[in-house]
Amino acid sequence: MSRQQALFAVPPDGPRRIQRLRTKGWHAPRGTVYVGRPGRYGNPFIVATPKNGGNITPEAAVAEFRHALIEGRLQFSVSEVRRELAGRNLMCWCPLDQPCHADVLLELANGDRR
Repeated sequence: MSRQQALFAVPPDGPRRIQRLRTKGWHAPRGTVYVGRPGRYGNPFIVATPKNGGNITPEAAVAEFRHALIEGRLQFSVSEVRRELAGRNLMCWCPLDQPCHADVLLELANGDRR
């Protein structure tokens, strides 16, 4: 396996969501794609709680992202997600125990492979 192939190899346990951290010494697994804002695949639907003057839950933001992607209202398509993200770990800031648009991207990119 070449160095390039090793960098982008499908993880043995399948692609998964990684929470990006700012902990000293922490590094993302090789081949992981950052999908948070302001990157290409970032969720444009921002969580807004009553505390910060809004009422959009994480669940609602993820649901709106899913609908917008499937309906073609984003700057990338489902086919681009499949082509560019299939088999890759995806990283965002969302806590792993909370809904995240990266879960939608993983589902659409990998279909039956997960």
